[in-house]
Amino acid sequence: MLIAIIMVVWLTWMAPPPPAPNGDEALASDTTTEDLGSQEFVEQGDPDVGSVQELAMDDSTFVPGQGGEVRSIEVENSLYRAVLSTQGGTFTSLELKEYTVAGAERLVQLVDSTKGGALGVLFTSPGSRNYDSRAFIFESDRSEQAIDVGDEPVSLSFSADVGQGQIILTYTFHPDSYEIGLEVDQPGASSFSTREGYEVVWNGGVPFSELDHETSSQNTGAFARTGGSVEDVLLNSDPYDELSLRGEVDWVAVKNKYFTVVMMPQQPTRGAELIGERVGEVSNAYGRHDYLASLLMPAASPEPDNFTLYMGPMVYGNLNDYDLDLYDMVDFGWDFFEVITRPLARFIFIPAFTYLGTIMPYGWVIIVLALLIKLVLYPLTKTSFKSMAKMRELQPRMEAIKEKFADNPQKQQEAMMKMYKETGVNPLGGCLPMLLQYPVIIALWQFLPQAIELRQQGFLWAQDLSAPDVILSLPFSIPMYGDAVAGFTLLMGISMVFQMKLSMTNQNNAQAKIFTYVFPVMIFLIFNRLAAGLNLYYLCYNVLTAAQQKVINKQIQEHPEELEPKKKEKKKAPVASRKKGSNRGAITGKPKSRR
Repeated sequence: MLIAIIMVVWLTWMAPPPPAPNGDEALASDTTTEDLGSQEFVEQGDPDVGSVQELAMDDSTFVPGQGGEVRSIEVENSLYRAVLSTQGGTFTSLELKEYTVAGAERLVQLVDSTKGGALGVLFTSPGSRNYDSRAFIFESDRSEQAIDVGDEPVSLSFSADVGQGQIILTYTFHPDSYEIGLEVDQPGASSFSTREGYEVVWNGGVPFSELDHETSSQNTGAFARTGGSVEDVLLNSDPYDELSLRGEVDWVAVKNKYFTVVMMPQQPTRGAELIGERVGEVSNAYGRHDYLASLLMPAASPEPDNFTLYMGPMVYGNLNDYDLDLYDMVDFGWDFFEVITRPLARFIFIPAFTYLGTIMPYGWVIIVLALLIKLVLYPLTKTSFKSMAKMRELQPRMEAIKEKFADNPQKQQEAMMKMYKETGVNPLGGCLPMLLQYPVIIALWQFLPQAIELRQQGFLWAQDLSAPDVILSLPFSIPMYGDAVAGFTLLMGISMVFQMKLSMTNQNNAQAKIFTYVFPVMIFLIFNRLAAGLNLYYLCYNVLTAAQQKVINKQIQEHPEELEPKKKEKKKAPVASRKKGSNRGAITGKPKSRR
């Protein structure tokens, strides 16, 4: 207590005096704008303050860019509704018409409204000052407040006088497409910008669109592709992270679990910057992830620079059309597994979902997919079950060997190996076929919770296959389990008990019997908060596995000879032919002499 009192008094006494509340002094030249070149990440807390507009511009070169009227222009096509402002000539909103926020009726929003504008052009003046185009008021070439994109592309330009030059931002909106073209033209750039180049930045991540922010945050981040590989900034562990890339960059992006904004340059770049910061606790309703993705461009040339923006859902077909590995933003597990799981998802699961989803509800797609996978893996499953049945037959002999050589592990091991050799049983025969199935299981584990096709798709009592199917809410929370009971998880746990009891037939091992119940309980606790689609798949998988095991066990009972080792036929020794006149090997009455 004394130490605390001393610290409070000392900190209060040594604290610097507060600055005078003078508006002119508050907007000092050093705080002209967000200094993104030095990677200072500035948070805009109140979207209504318009702090970007209030940034001081005391350099007379840039005064012309500060006048004019601030107004909004709404652009709408069949897929989205975008709002752009003459303050910065940038996006202040973009809502997707075909997707709503989970648990709400409002449309999914891709623009962080706390930033005073999402897209900006950053440059350094000849006086070594950093400026952001969102501090300028632009003039638009369209006088209307609403633009409807019909059958033909529509262009919308914003221009601002800067020094002896201009910054002109031209957006091209396409019908029935999430793609938006961006042209950045800077005539007379040498009068207001250095030869170091400029940046095109997307400020703010994609706001969370799911109820479970904690789970959504694990699939949220900033990304860039360079040298054929995708780099990322994630905030799963650290509250702040940043990444600087130099050289050619194919694209930068920000995404949440199901939606993304991608910027793809059509000219060579100098590099890219990715910055991420966690604001508040994600488990709280107002916790969020804040991201910034910046493309570093060379100095402006006489010809405009062109960029392609994709602002929409993480649909594989949409992203794959660009042939730039955009879908690699989706996590498919550790690198060791990703070599197998990503091709499985890309070439098997996604095509199957795409095709089957056109002819049946996605709940039935999951069931059909589980059935097809079990049929394909049936040979491996049968081999595994037969091997386990052979091991059960050998269980009495194994116990006898253990008792006989209880004090001699080496003799015990030798006797076991001799028994395996005599019976033709491979002790790993039941494990290896199962291990070969795990890449498929892991790929589905990663794919199903991130498949946007399942989002807000109902099946039976589940309202959303991408979220837990809650059938009972609890008045308290259980560690690891949560505060609700998921229906498919409960059924999956029960099916796993029956499936394991079938595999433990004639099993006298007490530990194995305990494991029959302990393992399903553990799975029940872990899976309760996972997506209903994933639990539905494993429920069907367990039921089909139990059915297969029942059939295979019946076949083994009817044909027990299948468990017996195949006897190798002994080859008869060739009989030596006698040559005429040869008495080799002939019996004579004359005994052999001994020396």
